[in-house]
Amino acid sequence: MRNLEALTATRPLLVNIADDGFIAQYLSQHSAANIDSYHTNYAEYKACQQLKNVRLRTHFSVEYVAKTKHDMAIIHFPKSKAEFSFTLAMLADSMADDATIVIVGENKGGVKSADKLGADYLAYCNKVDSARHCLMFIGEFKSTLPRFELEKFYKYYPIQVQEKTLKIAALPGVFSQNALDTGTEILLAHLPDIITGKVLDFGCGAGVIAAYIGTVYPQTKLTLVDVSALALHSAQTTLSLNQLTGQYIASNSLSDVHERYDFVISNPPFHQGVKTNYAATEQFLTEIKQNLTAKACVTIVANSFLKYLPIMEKAIGKTKTLVIKKGFAVYQCYLNGKN
Repeated sequence: MRNLEALTATRPLLVNIADDGFIAQYLSQHSAANIDSYHTNYAEYKACQQLKNVRLRTHFSVEYVAKTKHDMAIIHFPKSKAEFSFTLAMLADSMADDATIVIVGENKGGVKSADKLGADYLAYCNKVDSARHCLMFIGEFKSTLPRFELEKFYKYYPIQVQEKTLKIAALPGVFSQNALDTGTEILLAHLPDIITGKVLDFGCGAGVIAAYIGTVYPQTKLTLVDVSALALHSAQTTLSLNQLTGQYIASNSLSDVHERYDFVISNPPFHQGVKTNYAATEQFLTEIKQNLTAKACVTIVANSFLKYLPIMEKAIGKTKTLVIKKGFAVYQCYLNGKN
């Protein structure tokens, strides 16, 4: 905000900038500007939509393509360094030749390496301001860059769960991008004895849980929910690779989830950016009962130090700890009291 005056543009693009008052101030300061605000995070996208300003257009998608090229982009440095390269590669074709690229972020989030990480895409990337353990860089795209192809940024790998082999696909920044994580591995070894009907994979990431359940129980109807456009696209790709189909819902916790499910299986998120954040999962556990059928079962895995069991007990019903292993705990609750 303190650099607002210097950030003059007529068609600025904001990339994953949360609405902390910056957008309203920018529009006030630069009366000729029309902003496009692009988000891969659904919650931030919905918050920006609420501004309801005729000079602001909001976008939520896995890939941004400009209708009219932008003369500036202001990028919030992502939690994943690989996602930063992905973002630059994606944006290059949407920017005017002499467009200014502004990069902001927290030191502990990795922004200090923006110049090195952007070297393949930016002609220069210079630090111009620092305060409160944050940095701001200014850069410009190289004149010739290869055309962006989403496919090139996918990481593919196989996983072995029990006797099943699955193919996983993940974009940068998506949970489980490089390998099966320990928590999900433990969860998949302690699923309900039989799974039928409608299944919800909350915080689906790359779609590992849903892909496994769909493979073992092909008659189930899978619904995958995540706040991230990159995760939802990855999950859809993962299911396709394993000859499965599902319903994919972008949602801020359960904001856009309206059906009822027989089984909810989740390795719920507790990291948002570089800060630890439990709010989305606590909200999910508190509110999930309204999305359960009469005899539904909820099974989650979480770091064992997180106090989710009492939340489940209070909000859903009698909850059992199935296992505590390698720092993770698996909790399970049947609505009909099967515990």
